[in-house]
Amino acid sequence: MKINELRAPGSRKKPKRVGRGPGSGHGKTSCKGHKGQKCRSGGTKAPGFEGGQMPLHRRLPKRGFSNYPFRKEFAIVNLDKLNEIEDLESITPEVLLERRVISRLRDGLKVLGQGELKRPVTVRAHAFSASAIKKIEAAGGKAEVI
Repeated sequence: MKINELRAPGSRKKPKRVGRGPGSGHGKTSCKGHKGQKCRSGGTKAPGFEGGQMPLHRRLPKRGFSNYPFRKEFAIVNLDKLNEIEDLESITPEVLLERRVISRLRDGLKVLGQGELKRPVTVRAHAFSASAIKKIEAAGGKAEVI
């Protein structure tokens, strides 16, 4: 038996209907009590609100630079994963997507240098690490930037 299969009496609660007169038991103030911030409309304030005091995120000095909205997020693959594709001479992002080595391409493909390449192969990607280029060329292959 699962919790969504329960059929015992009282397992299905009716929603609380507030503001429907004194006979309901939830009339007049609608269960909010008398006066104060929480009884008024918009009573819960935004995250970081400190009751009118200058919030911490505005008191602290801002430093640095964030490139967040414009950053490039690459799908990454290491050389040891490229060894698994043995029947092709040229490896492209489309081949890696097709063979499910990567799940999404995002802003491009970046090849990193973890592991060794065991045969000469042409690798086409949007970016390479310096160690990846060195190892691909040492194996007799080529690293082509798309």
